[in-house]
Amino acid sequence: MTTQPPTTQPSTTPSPTGPDAGSIVLIHGLWMTPLCWEHWITRYEAAGHTVHAPAWPGAEVPIEEVRRDPSALAPLGVKEITDHYEAFIRGLDRPPIIMGHSFGGLVVQLLLDRGVGTAGVSIDPAPPKGIYLLPPSSLRVASTALRKPANRKRTVELSPKQFHYAFGNLLGQADSDAVRERYAIPGPGRPLFQAALANVSRHAVTTVDYRNATRAPLLLISGGKDHVSPASVTKATAKKYAGSGAVTDLAEFPERSHYTVGQAGWEEVADKALSWASAAATPAEPPA
Repeated sequence: MTTQPPTTQPSTTPSPTGPDAGSIVLIHGLWMTPLCWEHWITRYEAAGHTVHAPAWPGAEVPIEEVRRDPSALAPLGVKEITDHYEAFIRGLDRPPIIMGHSFGGLVVQLLLDRGVGTAGVSIDPAPPKGIYLLPPSSLRVASTALRKPANRKRTVELSPKQFHYAFGNLLGQADSDAVRERYAIPGPGRPLFQAALANVSRHAVTTVDYRNATRAPLLLISGGKDHVSPASVTKATAKKYAGSGAVTDLAEFPERSHYTVGQAGWEEVADKALSWASAAATPAEPPA
């Protein structure tokens, strides 16, 4: 496997091959850039969709610049990231389908709770408030930031060994290193502290209304080999939504890691996400 470090973000222009089949917004997670969606963007645009993959605030510049100086990311928390995507989505002509991975998957749930989007797909999501039991593998990855309280105001980078455990555990070290070189950047520590302390925080920013019956349909996707957000966490999240009158579904891919958006076989996950969301989406109305 050979890759070259990217210098630009992925295209967000509509496919010229056919009529617009609707908009999709893709939200990346912690330690990644929007380029991690490059294969999904190509596939969805080929199906006629307009695809947007905006970066987290501060990560809009070329990846080399973020790595050289990631300080713009340091103040970011879950609310700031969610507000950023809400503003972007409300500026579109029509409400889109929203898909997110990892912390991006949590942001999808927060956006649906705010009434944003026609359907949401939350892939290997970070846990909302109310999920109490986290597996040791999740704690091991989070401890990269949590072991030093000062990291609440700093960015944290995953070493090649840490990245291999978190994202590339189904890859050899060399292939994991190539993925890290292409996509990974330092990430803010603050969201990890917010997620870790949510259950002892009265007004946690990771709070969703699990009983919100008016939100758009939600699909939760889990990976059976995921070290960051194991399937047990995603299943526990799905159970929390059981009391809602809104549509909530769960799909598990037993052999997928946290790098599911790029790991070999990603097409199956991408196609499941799109087919489910397209069928379940509420009618898109222009923003007020």
